[in-house]
Amino acid sequence: MKAPAFDYVKPHSLAEVFPLLQQYGDEARLLAGGQTLLATLNMRLSEPSVLVDLSAITELRGLTLAGAMLRIGAMVTHSEIEASALVAQHAPLLPLAAPHIAHRAIRNLGTLGGSIAYADPAAEWPTCLLALDGVVVAKSATGERRIRADDFFVDLYTTTLLPGEIIVACEFPVASANHWCDFDELARRHGDYAIVGLAGAGQRSENTLAQVRLVFLGLGATPLRALQAEGVVKSQPLTASLINQAVAALKNELSAVGDLTSDAATKMHLAGVLLKRMLMKQMQSKNA
Repeated sequence: MKAPAFDYVKPHSLAEVFPLLQQYGDEARLLAGGQTLLATLNMRLSEPSVLVDLSAITELRGLTLAGAMLRIGAMVTHSEIEASALVAQHAPLLPLAAPHIAHRAIRNLGTLGGSIAYADPAAEWPTCLLALDGVVVAKSATGERRIRADDFFVDLYTTTLLPGEIIVACEFPVASANHWCDFDELARRHGDYAIVGLAGAGQRSENTLAQVRLVFLGLGATPLRALQAEGVVKSQPLTASLINQAVAALKNELSAVGDLTSDAATKMHLAGVLLKRMLMKQMQSKNA
């Protein structure tokens, strides 16, 4: 299929973007990396009146430290995050997750802000943002606001962004000396959407994890925290028995939604496999 006809505008500053959003409202679409949007246009799932290309806006780029937060501009690509020494030092979960995103060609063009705004429940960045207790920085003609990841994702492809707002950056707490993180996912083939994935983050001391956040992708309409499983392992020395309790808690608290490739039971089984694998890896590394 071919994309519908639309107007195309390429502003060079945020100040030029907001009047366009006010003028066109829901008829405008923002083009960041375009890896999702262009596909939806070609399939006629999206039929905007105007496409607003953000690629020339330098305000949306850059990787910087801002106090105790690592700030990543909305137009920073997946590949730039994957290769950044600054990100590896201060938010190491992100380069762990990046290689799982599609293929290199897509990572070279796709952007952090585009992924977060689209809020695909099978995407890696929303899951990592939630696992790291990150913040979405949104801006409109009337000002700027910061939205915690816990409050940002509300339903399938739905966020708390308001009309006229765009994501300008995401901020991640700088990793401490005792920071722990890990990422894993299962897919039919490399580059396919994950059947299920898991991002874990927290603080570690010897064989004990604290401030644990365990977030799954691919199970439901949004990234899902496993709060009961977190509670089981929090501040307790990891043992095989404790890890089995965490897996049981996970299956008690969360339920999966099946899709075209995997039913709900398969997804929940694989979620348990990922959780056990991740915690066993941590336990064995401390016992080595």
